[in-house]
Amino acid sequence: MYLQYFGLAEHPFSITPDPAFVYLSQRHRDALAHLLYGVGQGGSGGFVQLTGEVGTGKTTLCRCLLEQVPAGTHIALILNPLLTPAELLHAVCDELGLDTQGLAHSNTARVDRLNAFLVRTHQSGERVVLVIDEAQNLSPEALEQIRLLTNLETSKEKLLQIVLLGQPELRDLLTRRNLRQLAQRITARYHLTPLGPVDTAHYVRHRMQVAGADRDPFQRSALRALYQRSQGVPRLINIIADRALLAAYASERLEINARLVHAAADEVQLGEPGARRRYGPGWAAAAAGLLLAAASYWFLAPAPPPESAQPVAEVAEPAAVAAPPPADAAPSAPARLQPDWLAREHDAAWRGLGTLWEDPGGGGLIGAACSGVAGTGYGCLRDRGSWARIRQLGLPVVLLLRGAEERLLLLRGLNDERVLVGSPGNELAVPRSQLEPLWLGTYFVAWPQAPTWPRQIGRDDSGPAVDTVLGLAAGVDPPYTGPGEFGAGFEDWLKAFQSSHGLQADGIVGPNTLLYLMRPSISSPTLLTHWEARG
Repeated sequence: MYLQYFGLAEHPFSITPDPAFVYLSQRHRDALAHLLYGVGQGGSGGFVQLTGEVGTGKTTLCRCLLEQVPAGTHIALILNPLLTPAELLHAVCDELGLDTQGLAHSNTARVDRLNAFLVRTHQSGERVVLVIDEAQNLSPEALEQIRLLTNLETSKEKLLQIVLLGQPELRDLLTRRNLRQLAQRITARYHLTPLGPVDTAHYVRHRMQVAGADRDPFQRSALRALYQRSQGVPRLINIIADRALLAAYASERLEINARLVHAAADEVQLGEPGARRRYGPGWAAAAAGLLLAAASYWFLAPAPPPESAQPVAEVAEPAAVAAPPPADAAPSAPARLQPDWLAREHDAAWRGLGTLWEDPGGGGLIGAACSGVAGTGYGCLRDRGSWARIRQLGLPVVLLLRGAEERLLLLRGLNDERVLVGSPGNELAVPRSQLEPLWLGTYFVAWPQAPTWPRQIGRDDSGPAVDTVLGLAAGVDPPYTGPGEFGAGFEDWLKAFQSSHGLQADGIVGPNTLLYLMRPSISSPTLLTHWEARG
């Protein structure tokens, strides 16, 4: 969602171990050197052990290792070591491409076949390396089986090199007396520690540059806060930095400060009791999660058909909702977003949105739809975006706020400087800057909906829903004037329409696409841009 906003070609802080983004601090370079030593002649056929806390980059270094192994090296990579000794042997043989059919009940036969393979590769000048990730999960029995594999040797050297990657618990495991024979065969040990403050800043800037950024939006204060909240653990840096970028996009900021980083860290539940917060007076320690859009039912409500006609979903035209009453006709509102006011408005959010859409259930039907209940007569979408996205949508929405408690807040109006929030009769106009620390992008939008409307419509579909979609397309700007069917022509037009609205150009009418097709046909309720001063 934020890639175009920050000029990025790809996500800079994905938690997948992509070697293209690897940043090698001095500690990481030393660790990689130990791994390369383990697959080279220097290992002498013993064990190489690499440990580190969760998220410090062990698996990423393993991927780098696999890309740099010397020619003529056969790698058996075990990612899930929760195996019995027999299952482990089978997995090793399978990784090396050995046929073990008919050997299911004989570990000795499997070892003999593996030994024959190791001898052949040794005679041809090649090496075999077994790499086990998450090795702290190995049972003592499986570890003993692995130790026995190192007995496969010639008169001068071992035939199998073994690399164990694991969390610190692996070190504790190998101190057991019954595993001392294995521990004595470890020829190289290295413990990977988190990044320091300077390397954390270099890590962030490196990943932003690899992702295509021509500028770094993270201020120095943000980088210090990022180190404080992540303690230099790369995976936590990625998670917090990604949320901070999303939050900056949602609040239309080009720079990320310490407050935004702390809010992002709180959102992913990384707050620690003694951590310093840099929130100013009156700021809540909060952040809203920018969650993936949940596909829901949509904007169409059925009109009562003639008795002789086949029921066809049509666009419901909601009754007009009056503008907010004058200031002197409403109760006085607090000057700021006070906790007690927010608590009352949380309880009134669905009721307020129901008033705007004339929900006969007093907002209960809309609230149920937004909780995932089908067949209420309303659809609801939980989406994410920025102020600009909501302004483009042009409909009232319910914002999801995060603080000491999660809060809902009805957003009725929005302009460049201020927002109008609160249920009808209790609205409050405040500067956007007051709301931005509490809201980082998640909102709900609801609408009347035909219960039978399909979740998505694609090429070669037919029926009343397709006819309605074509009718909606004819009403957008520029109007669609192609053939009256969902064929290749309409699919091409639809992809161009999706691209122009920042949607996924997949040629399928799903919830987001249908929303933007529907929008021109809705005259009320709308998101206000002008209102009488009230706060």
